[in-house]
Amino acid sequence: MIKFVSAGPGDPELITVKGMKALQEADVVLYTGSLIPREVLSWCKEECFIENSADMSYEDIFDFIAEHHNKKFVRLHTGDCSLYSTTAKQIAYLKEKNIAYEVIPGVTAAFAAAASLGVEYTIPGVSQTLIISRVAGRTPNPENLEQLLSNKNSSFAFYLSIKLIDKLKKTAYNLGYKKETPCYVLERASWSDEKVYKGTIEDIGAKVKHIKGVALILFGDFLHQNPTQESHLYADKYKQESKRKSKAL
Repeated sequence: MIKFVSAGPGDPELITVKGMKALQEADVVLYTGSLIPREVLSWCKEECFIENSADMSYEDIFDFIAEHHNKKFVRLHTGDCSLYSTTAKQIAYLKEKNIAYEVIPGVTAAFAAAASLGVEYTIPGVSQTLIISRVAGRTPNPENLEQLLSNKNSSFAFYLSIKLIDKLKKTAYNLGYKKETPCYVLERASWSDEKVYKGTIEDIGAKVKHIKGVALILFGDFLHQNPTQESHLYADKYKQESKRKSKAL
């Protein structure tokens, strides 16, 4: 059994209980290098064989899996395994070889960033849609940036795009976004050395040009956190209507 465990965004305590238990029981752990804090690996038992996959090719990973798959094996990925994790190709290999696997979900950086900022992505009357994507650079994106940003009433979280923030700015301008549209960057969201940069699409580039590592870009009017409609969940008039309907029944 291979267990794909999502380590969370950086804070070692943001791994799930299920993920933690998998690490505690593991005989072998293959983890994704510097993207995972060493503290997460402290859940492993002393005799656990721990290997870093940072310098491995897919073939190296497959050979490692083939050698150790009969043990309690954890493949430890950063964030959540469903986003930018390369698990699809690994799972295809496991299916081909009839090796059993399980995927344990986790907290992705977009949700850790929202928690750090104390913001909600879905603001009534402003945005009810969250788009998670990346700005195309050396790695292509089947959906171009114009297509993504044309959804102007959406909340955006861009992964792996900090070096392309000027492209985001130019495209937003071409589509008619206002210069004061908020744009925030979180460097190493949830890590102990997390840094938050708040600005607008006009000025954020100058504030973050020094960043070379992992960072997340949040973009859109949702960052104002100002609903333009009442939520049906707690608004008085909807509560009163609900009470009247309950009494009628």
